Parts: sequence; C-alpha cells; structure tokens
Amino acid sequence: MKLYLIINILIIAVPLLLSFESKIRFYRKIIYYLQSILIVSSAFLIWDVIATARGDWAFNKLYLTGIYFWGLPIEEILFFLTVPYACIFIFKTVNLYLKDKVLKINDYILWLKVLLLIIIAVVNAERNYTYTVLLFSATSILLLRFLDNDLLSSRNFWITMLVTYIPFLIVNYFLTSIPIVTYNDNAFSTYRFMTIPFEDFFYSFSMISMWIMFYNLSEKNE
Repeated sequence: MKLYLIINILIIAVPLLLSFESKIRFYRKIIYYLQSILIVSSAFLIWDVIATARGDWAFNKLYLTGIYFWGLPIEEILFFLTVPYACIFIFKTVNLYLKDKVLKINDYILWLKVLLLIIIAVVNAERNYTYTVLLFSATSILLLRFLDNDLLSSRNFWITMLVTYIPFLIVNYFLTSIPIVTYNDNAFSTYRFMTIPFEDFFYSFSMISMWIMFYNLSEKNE
C-alpha cells in the first residue's frame, strides 16, 4: 500500500472508530459533515487542480497508487475527505467535554488582521501560493465574522484550532520531509518551519475554520 494512502487511513482511523462511542455518536451528524465538505473541500480542490496544473506544487509518484482525477492523485482528493472528518470530530469532542466560553473579539484588531493579510498578499502577487492562501485566510476571517460570529467568539473553536495543529504538524512534516508533496520555490516565500512551508499554516487555518463553520451552520439550521 502506498504511503500517501496509508497517511489518509491513519488520519481518519481513530475518529472513525470513536464516532460510534455512546457519548459522541458523531456518525449521526454525518449529513452536516457532508454538507461542509461539499462547500469547502470543493473550493479547495478547484484551487488544488489549478495550482497543480501551473506547477505550484507536485506529488512524488513513488508514494502514490497512480490513480488520478482532474490531474490530482486519488490520495490528494481523499485528503479533503479524511482531514475534515478528523477536524470536525475533534471540534465535536471538545464541545462535548469542555464547557464553552464566549471570548471578546475586538473588531478593530480583526479588521486590521484582514487588512494586513490582503496587503501582504498583494505585495506577494507574483508568488501564487503565498498570494492565494493569504486571500483565502482573509476571506475565512470575514466569513466567520459575518456568517457565524458566535463561532468566532467561541473559546472551544479556538481550542479546536490549536489541537488540530498538532496532527497538522505531524502529517505535514511527513508529507514535506519524505517528500510526498514538493513545492515550487517561485510559488511561495521559501520560509519553512522545519520542512513545512510557512504558508501551510495559513492554508490549514482557512480550511479547518471553514470546515468547522459550515458544519456548525448546517447543524444549527437543522
């Protein structure tokens, strides 16, 4: 079995098994997960297809099964199914075991962060990955602010974001150190944390926050 496929299985294995635990019963919420990935994963997959085609990043064939759709290896597509499942599962588990608290969000600081992200994106317009991911991050903050401000001010949401960065670091380290995924130096800043491109932290934030937000909105509107 190829390594990227194994990584996908490991990502979802524990959350999937625990989904049937009597207190969590996450399997009952599967429809909201599906609604979330339909919106969010579809958007990121479109970006992935475009970025791969223009050479922003590439995939090492040594660790792939060789099955492709729209120019992407099947393992990469599965990544947009397994990762959101694990992240949303963590969010639901955190809410189950921790009492939430409303945080005070300063709108001026929020707008400043959005403005800074946009400015830095424009300054790096020639670097495709840096430019796109910073705009996606700014958009994510704006969507949180206007579509689900309660989630934005939820302590459990930010705890979830911190917790998800632990597996993010582990998985992304393997993907970039082996490497399974390689990056075009002209597409990003070339700054790295270990072997992980600095931009990946923004990529992770925008994806995870949007998966959780659209899941949360779907569940609240049931």
